Amino acid sequence: MIKDNENTMHTGHVRRRKGSNEVPGDVDQTTGTKLLAKDQNKYKSMLVRAYSTIWMIGGFIFVVYMGHLYIWAMIVIIQIFMAKELFNLLIKAHEEKQLPGFRLLNWHIFFTAMLFVYGRILSQRLVNTVTTDKFWYKLVGNLIKYHMVTCYFLYITGFVWFILSLKKKMYKYQFGQYAWTHMILIVVFTQSSFTVANIFEGIFWFLLPASLIVINDIAAYIFGFFFGKTPLIKLSPKKTWEGFIGASVSTIISAFVLANLFGRFQWLTCPRKDLSTGWLQCDPDPLFKPENFVLPEWFPWKEMQILPVQWHALGLGLFASIIAPFGGFFASGFKRAFNIKDFGDSIPGHGGMTDRMDCQMVMAVFAYIYHQSFIVAQSVSLGMILDQIVMNLSYEEQRDLYSKLGQIIKDHQFGET
Repeated sequence: MIKDNENTMHTGHVRRRKGSNEVPGDVDQTTGTKLLAKDQNKYKSMLVRAYSTIWMIGGFIFVVYMGHLYIWAMIVIIQIFMAKELFNLLIKAHEEKQLPGFRLLNWHIFFTAMLFVYGRILSQRLVNTVTTDKFWYKLVGNLIKYHMVTCYFLYITGFVWFILSLKKKMYKYQFGQYAWTHMILIVVFTQSSFTVANIFEGIFWFLLPASLIVINDIAAYIFGFFFGKTPLIKLSPKKTWEGFIGASVSTIISAFVLANLFGRFQWLTCPRKDLSTGWLQCDPDPLFKPENFVLPEWFPWKEMQILPVQWHALGLGLFASIIAPFGGFFASGFKRAFNIKDFGDSIPGHGGMTDRMDCQMVMAVFAYIYHQSFIVAQSVSLGMILDQIVMNLSYEEQRDLYSKLGQIIKDHQFGET
């Protein structure tokens, strides 16, 4: 017995005996210190993330209040930050030193794509903005007329530039960079450009989807932080089923509520037909006109007012809850492939701009497709025909259309008499 007790002592510390549940004092103290430090870092990280989130949401609300052009400018800035972060992933300092000016080629292609896409989206709105001045109207008309060929030759210039810049023993690196630039255009720029199309259809169609992604992200973090225990996907070890389910329910409920709130402001629901910055007024679309909805008998009140767009918002909320998070999973896999923690460090507690926009890009494409398929296609009207067809014709084509319509009406009147 004495020998056994002696075997349990070593330099003043208690050893753990085989089969015993006792924990060594020194190990227990070290483990406790580590756990305490881990908890402190966890809450410190949460505070930094929350502080940055408040600033981002505040800035976002301010930009939305300023209007369509400012939101567009914000999207352009975000796209440039994202492109810069992704360009930097494959940059090799040694190779770059041997290729002076090669980085400019990537940006040349990027801004050419930006000119092409935004030129097509905003061309008619630019015409509507300068219709009062004949000189600017004619100049803008010529720019639009030759917009496609201009962008094509800018791209061909970049293509020729690339071929002429090829350097022996650098071919693999240069072709990799050229392919990577086009990958960025597809994954980042093309998808996020749908956001701009949504903005000018009505800020509502930009604000609601973007808000749902923010809500889903915050709710997933909070539910996962306090209740998360079951891992969701190996690509993102911190994601849990508890966070995913809690965020899904929160997002769908928020979609229904926010659609009613946003849908009552003409500033958010009216489409912008020019590039001015004035406040908008329009006859509300039927989707934004309140309707009485009869509630089941067990509710304390018999009916409530609901905007028809709220039912569409449920579809957006469902997508933002279940599918859009896979944009984040894709980004996580991407970062693992490049062995990096974040795409950048421009946002404290959140990483880079790309880390915040992964799900937003997926959501922007869906919102545009949903709007075109279930909103625009289902509500064809005279106003829509005028906006999307007649207003895209040149002045001469509109005048010819006017003459032909007049002749058709006259022939119809004579036919009836």
